[in-house]
Amino acid sequence: MTRTRVLTGITTSGTPHLGNYAGAIRPALEASRDPSVESFYFLADYHALIKVQDPARVQRSTLEIAASWLAAGLDPQQVWFYRQSDIPEIPELTWLLTCVAGKGILNRAHAYKAVVDKNREAGEDDDAGITAGLFMYPVLMAADILIFNANKVPVGRDQIQHIEMARDFGQRFNHLFGEHFTLPEAAIEEHVATLPGLDGRKMSKSYDNVIPLFAPREQLKKLIYSIVTDSRAPGEPKDADASNVFQLYQAFASGEQAADMRRAFDAGIGWGEAKQALFERIDAEISPMREKYEALIAKPADIEAILRDGASRLRARYATPLLAELREAVGLRDLSKATVAVSKDDDKPTPATFKQYRESDGRFYFKLVRGDRVLLQSGGFDAPRDAGQRVAALKQAARLDDESLLAEGATREDVDAALAEMAEAAA
Repeated sequence: MTRTRVLTGITTSGTPHLGNYAGAIRPALEASRDPSVESFYFLADYHALIKVQDPARVQRSTLEIAASWLAAGLDPQQVWFYRQSDIPEIPELTWLLTCVAGKGILNRAHAYKAVVDKNREAGEDDDAGITAGLFMYPVLMAADILIFNANKVPVGRDQIQHIEMARDFGQRFNHLFGEHFTLPEAAIEEHVATLPGLDGRKMSKSYDNVIPLFAPREQLKKLIYSIVTDSRAPGEPKDADASNVFQLYQAFASGEQAADMRRAFDAGIGWGEAKQALFERIDAEISPMREKYEALIAKPADIEAILRDGASRLRARYATPLLAELREAVGLRDLSKATVAVSKDDDKPTPATFKQYRESDGRFYFKLVRGDRVLLQSGGFDAPRDAGQRVAALKQAARLDDESLLAEGATREDVDAALAEMAEAAA
């Protein structure tokens, strides 16, 4: 069975908190247990360098986040778990993609534009304080995804643009050098849990209102008791939906437990009692993981070995063979093989291949070519995904179902033969 490849990048900046666990770690671990999915989880330490120039912080954050995911239940024998910087094929692919990426597309990247707009408001030069790393971030992200031909990438809506850019760069490369990349799709996380912090705002390190995921038990209790509440006294009914305490409790409780707590709020539970219940509920879930985390953090060499092993196996299986194929495709070849003797194999027809591309009209097209000859030529599609799905259907059928696609001078027999060859090669 062909499994769907799902790739998740994990930012390595700062210490994980309860919001990270409820919104990212826990749901990702649940999804990784699907046998129809091949899961890739990587620590995005190259990306961290764009924002963080403190080497000790980068190292410490990488250690803490790796330990957090492992303690939470990530099984490195069942999923791919690796550090971005341990895959040298990623930066090499980044350069290959850089050579086909349109600068105009990068100019429209949200993160870059936001800083440019901020500079303009301040009367500064557009690019003041902007590094090439920030500008090229989307290309590195595309390489993260395309190196393993991921099918889906779970992202929030603010990251959809990056997935579309990865598709665009992959399409451009495929158009120039043949079909090498699967075009990824964004798996939109519509119901990501967003927890309130100590002050009621979204739990975020930038607000300094977080509860560290593996805070010692007494510190956890102290932080929970410091959560801001209103002045309603014990016995007064309280609005559960407007309460930070209830929202946090609900994120760690079963449906039945949350319903019981809601009734307690209606009955006027005191804030001290509610916070004690919240502490006990969170600690019950976190405590076993905390013990594993502390054991892992005490042995960083073990974590290092896990990450290196994951990267080594992953390179051997996917990254190294693909980069060898890509280097050959772009012409970075063994010079001793530039001239070869003529053999009977030279009489074999050139393999046919699909090429997808975007025209100046903004629409997306595909064509089937054999050497310099065009066999099929599509009309325009509004979205690259539509063109990709049409190509996939033709490959699966292994025969032409619409003669209007025939290019000038091509016949149905030419196309059916080419599609049959492609199906046989794929098999």
